[in-house]
Amino acid sequence: MLIEHLPGDSAFAKSMHGEEAAWNLSDHLLAAMVDHLAVSNWMFASVNRDEDAEEIPYPQAIPRPGDAPQAKDEQDGSAGPADLAAFFSS
Repeated sequence: MLIEHLPGDSAFAKSMHGEEAAWNLSDHLLAAMVDHLAVSNWMFASVNRDEDAEEIPYPQAIPRPGDAPQAKDEQDGSAGPADLAAFFSS
């Protein structure tokens, strides 16, 4: 009964959930906000860059607790600049 009401950052929660217990809802929301801001800045910079300039790399998401590290060659399914241009030109 007492274990159910322990705070999320207690030693018991850390032993049961590992690194995931260190993040609360505010931390997850802040990381999501930072990720979305980085993507919107990338979109703005990609659209407003010179045609001859180098392609701007897609921003990496902030790693979340419990997420497996993503391989460099593994794609996350997001659209690249060419896909966005083709979508908006049609």
